[in-house]
Order: sequence, then C-alpha cells, then structure tokens
Amino acid sequence: MQPAKFNYYRANTIDEAESLCKGNTDASFIAGGHSLIPAMKLRLAEPGTLVDIGRIDDLKGISREGDTIHIGALTTHAEVESSDVVKDACAALAEAAGMIGDPQVRNRGTIGGNVAHADPASDYPGILMAFKATVVTSSRSIAVDDFFTGLFETALNDGEVITEIQVPALGDGSGSGYAKFFNPASRYAVVGIGAVVTMDNGTCSSCSIGVTGAAGHAFRASAAEDALTGSDLGDDALAAAAAKVADGQEMLNDLVASENYRSHLCGVIATKAIKAAKSRA
Repeated sequence: MQPAKFNYYRANTIDEAESLCKGNTDASFIAGGHSLIPAMKLRLAEPGTLVDIGRIDDLKGISREGDTIHIGALTTHAEVESSDVVKDACAALAEAAGMIGDPQVRNRGTIGGNVAHADPASDYPGILMAFKATVVTSSRSIAVDDFFTGLFETALNDGEVITEIQVPALGDGSGSGYAKFFNPASRYAVVGIGAVVTMDNGTCSSCSIGVTGAAGHAFRASAAEDALTGSDLGDDALAAAAAKVADGQEMLNDLVASENYRSHLCGVIATKAIKAAKSRA
C-alpha cells in the first residue's frame, strides 16, 4: 500500500515550520513518523503537505526545573523510558514509554508526535492524564484533560506545533503506576490505565486515574477517583472504585474487544495501576 501524493518540506526552526503550514489546512507535521506514515499508507490520512520538524533541536531533550519535568516534543519513547529524571520524578511515565511497541518504534517515535496523533489506544494519554500534565505549543499551554477531544482529534489548531510536555514531579508520599492489557499483535492498549496517588498517614488524600484504549479518546475516571479519595486503598475500596472506572463512558466495540469486555478490563487494570502507585507512595 502506498500513500497518496504529497509535498514534503523540512523545517529548521519552529517559526519556519509554522510558516510552511500557514493557511494550509491539509498540512501535517512529521517527526518520527511511526504514527502518521502507517496511516498514510492505508490512506486513513492523506495530508497534501508534510512538514518535517525532526531536526529542530529546540524540541529535543528532558530537564527538570523546580517541580516540573520538561520533555521536548521530539524526545523519543526510548529516551523517556531511560531518563533518570523521568524515572526519579514520575516513574510510571517511564514505564508506559517502555511498553510502547517494540525497540524500533521506541527508538524512532516521539512523545510529541504520539500525543498529537491522539490514537485512542496509545499509552501516553492515560498516564499523562494521571499526572495532570500540560501540552505546550508555540503559542499556549493546554491541560492534557482538555487536549484529547475525540477519535484522533485534539485541541490543536491547524499549523500549531507541540513544543514540549510538562509533567509535575511527584513529591514525598506520592506514587504512580501504569498497567495495560494489550493487543499481542500490535502492543496497542486494549485498556491502559495510569494512576497517581498521594498517601497521608495511611489515607489517600488525592488520586488521579487516566484511562486509554477503552473509549474514543482518553478520559479521567472521576467517579473512581472520588471513591478512592479518603480511603486506605484497601481491597474493599479498590473493588468499589473498580466498578466505577468506566462510569459515564461509551466503550469501544471492535474486533479486538467488546464494549462489555473493555468495561470489565477497566476495573481490573485500574486495580493493578493503583496498587503499583500505592507501593511507591
């Protein structure tokens, strides 16, 4: 299978990338290409113009400033997985990066491209929601809870470039976990769940749970979060929360898994992620 014809340009700066896309509603940015190129080959995506941003050094790298981890949009999954900065401050994000695809994909694919593509079965959205991360573009900051708006749809405007992902570093008493049930052929998440909890004298004072793979786009499991806050995260509390993870959401129903099975998996996988987060708190 071959993609439709397109024009190709390589940008050397963020301003140049935006200029090349200005007024061009069928243009797409490309970096690693591990999300976009397969879609183009299947003609699920047919951009008339590709703007390659893969060599813009300002979009690369991981650093910590105060209580915030800055991850450049062109940082590869492998770099996120192996980063000591990420592992020390938000361990489950490194774990999630290590569960993406295979080594070839992790060494080429980028966090910015993955987030912008907004595949409903991608790993990053769920764990980034759990961390209450922020997507930063060349012109604004978007809370990740507001970023994913639909199936392969985001809050990005035409020609808007993601420059970095900002993730709050966890403090004492807080822990994170990520777990998923994946398609064995693709390793995409059938259901993937990230959890961040804060424990205070044996009681959960705050909890955030992000779910990916289950619905048309990632979502926060608000009812489950409320059920866990103020509890000891014991078996009874976990069981009560597990029953609420999919509340209010329309589950995907496809050849990989039925909506009922995905709903069931939400509770099972959430329990694993929350237990992992508690063990690190």
